[in-house]
Amino acid sequence: MAIASELIISSDSHVMEPVDLWKKGVPERYREAAPLFPPHQVGEGFQQHAGGWDPRARMKEMEADGLSAEVLYPTLMLDLFALDDARLQEACFRVYNDWLIDYCSVNTNRLIGIPAIPVYDVDHGIKELERCHKAGLKGAIIWQAPHPDLPFRSSHYEKFWSACEELDTPVSLHILTGHSYNKDKNRKGVERYRGSVNLKLMDIANGLFEIIFYGILERHPKLKVVSVENESGWMPWMFQQWDYYYNRFKKQNPPPITRDPSSFVKDQIYACFFNDHVCGENLKFWGQDNIMWSNDFPHPNSTWPKSLKIIERDLGHLPPEIQRKVVSGNVCRLYDIDASKLPRVEKKAA
Repeated sequence: MAIASELIISSDSHVMEPVDLWKKGVPERYREAAPLFPPHQVGEGFQQHAGGWDPRARMKEMEADGLSAEVLYPTLMLDLFALDDARLQEACFRVYNDWLIDYCSVNTNRLIGIPAIPVYDVDHGIKELERCHKAGLKGAIIWQAPHPDLPFRSSHYEKFWSACEELDTPVSLHILTGHSYNKDKNRKGVERYRGSVNLKLMDIANGLFEIIFYGILERHPKLKVVSVENESGWMPWMFQQWDYYYNRFKKQNPPPITRDPSSFVKDQIYACFFNDHVCGENLKFWGQDNIMWSNDFPHPNSTWPKSLKIIERDLGHLPPEIQRKVVSGNVCRLYDIDASKLPRVEKKAA
């Protein structure tokens, strides 16, 4: 069975930053504290393909996978959302964003970069967001697990949410960002499984819960929030449970929202998935206008170069119009991507 869409866009792919990017790039006063990652070669660790740091190589690798475009997130820099030094983090994020702007400049239609935005100081974060958008980047990634002193429910973020509304900027919450289980690099044995599934889902479930139940989306009706690399098959169950308990308890314990939590999800929450066939089955419950396929390239668990085969497995049972939404339509609408400027890559599923 052929994929119904000629246009396939990954909503969550990655660049691979040079390991010494921050040591070389931050101002002198931050050099000593700036991170330096271990050296690696193509084929090692998370850098399985040259396109991670070479955008021209990426064009060829993208075509080999049958893709027209990719939305790009960091790799090494995901760790830096857990930095405790706010000013060091701001300096590191600016260096990364400058590097990403240059990387995407090779083809701004097909390489859609998401800037990293620090939010210890939201005024600074807003300025960096505005700077990056003027340079052609789209959206914003902030920490998925906030600093314990700055939970999403606090008023700290109000100006930032408003700025994202004004700029029509979706806010991404990506796995392994912030102050949570990802700070523990020594998890081994059975505990690695807990981190890969249970703790990951706790972070995004708690983040979305605060954003919805504490009235952030109701106060900011134009704000869009994206769950990235947390998978999506579990989401319909969670949302119907939130609705059930909201309606059960709202009279005796009213939260600062005036309608079912799932209504905010439908209007303002998006989610990425890859290699999650349960998500494809659960689209009958939620997500036909919100879920976006991804390939996680160039990481070792990427669907490359068999993405079309995986898409057929996960989405092939769906009507063509739903397939088109999930593999391209939803992401184009979310990030205002001009589909007419993208190539239709012809490749049949293996």
